This record gives sequence, C-alpha cells and structure tokens, in this order.
Amino acid sequence: MVAPLQLAPGVSLWREHFGRAQQQELVGTIFRLAQLAPFYRPLMPKSEKPFSVVAVNFNANGWLSDKNGYRYTPVHPVTAAPWPDIPDSLLALWQAVACYPHPPQCCLINLYRTGARMGAHQDRDEEELDAPVISVSLGDTALFRFGGTTRKGPTRSVHLCSGDVVKFGGPARRMFHGIDRLIPASSQLVPGGGRINLTLRRVTKP
Repeated sequence: MVAPLQLAPGVSLWREHFGRAQQQELVGTIFRLAQLAPFYRPLMPKSEKPFSVVAVNFNANGWLSDKNGYRYTPVHPVTAAPWPDIPDSLLALWQAVACYPHPPQCCLINLYRTGARMGAHQDRDEEELDAPVISVSLGDTALFRFGGTTRKGPTRSVHLCSGDVVKFGGPARRMFHGIDRLIPASSQLVPGGGRINLTLRRVTKP
C-alpha cells in the first residue's frame, strides 16, 4: 500500500486508494443494499430541521439523528428492519489502515446531491474513542474542511476525490470537520450525480 499523506497529527489521506473498478463495485453494492435499507433524511435534534444529505447504515449499529438526538440503533428508522452487513471490501479496508485490533461496528453512508453540505461537527457519539474513523469518498469531488477539537480553532481545507480514503484518530479523533461544497459533475460515478461518503466506526469498547 502506498504511504498516505499526513495532513495533520492523526489525519492521513490515501489518494485514490480504490481504483475505478473498485469504486464502481462499491457504488453498485451500496445502491443494491439500499433496496433493503432505503436512504432516509436525518433530522436535527430538537429543531427537526432536515439534513441536506440522505443517509443509510450498514451493520448492527446504525447512526441515527432525529428530534430525540444522536444515537446508534440496530434497526432502520423507517422500515424497522435490521441494517445490512458491512461489505467485505470495507472490512478489508479497516483491517488494512485502522491499526486497531477489533472490527468496525458501523458504516454510515451519506449521499450528497447537488447543493448538499455538512456543517462542522465532531464524531463523538461513540463509546470507543481509541479507534479511528475511516472515511471513503465516491463520486464528485468535495471540499473537506477540518480543524482542532474546538469550533473556534484554525481550519484547513483539502479536496477529496473519488476513491480517496481519510483516517482520523489519536489526537484528531475529536476534530471538527465538515464538507463545505461539492464540485458538481466532477465525476460520473454516482447514478443521478453527487457524492457518497462512507465512514467506518467502532461504537462500543471491546
């Protein structure tokens, strides 16, 4: 495996870790599994303002946001069916780059269509913070902004392209990060256009 770019302490970037054929296979798998667990639109806690992305999860711990808050749940919020399993290629990715001895328990998939974004936030709903978060980008290029562990700290931006993998852990595990914007039509990978982001996470302590 090619050595990653070190963007900051605890933040690594593998450019085009997944080649074009692997990207196409992943996208096909996501949309096939989404026939069992359809994309839904999360809501902000309390205000119930809808996210600009739609989401779905793989594996027994699915991340959910609605008026009652952020949490993990074993079933789909609309169908009440269990989430599908994490595809083998993503489990292999975790094993290759996570440097953590236990498997991921959640794969959150966010689908960005034209105009969608993700405000600065921390991934902090997990009990196990010793495990990193692994992020995969598919489709349109996105402007990814990341900073420190407070909202007011300095930030940096980097373009994430289709096939790129980002890992953040250690001192960066609670970094604020988000997606400022997409570059429309920069990829033809995702049916209907846009970008898919997958994040692999460990939820509970071993």
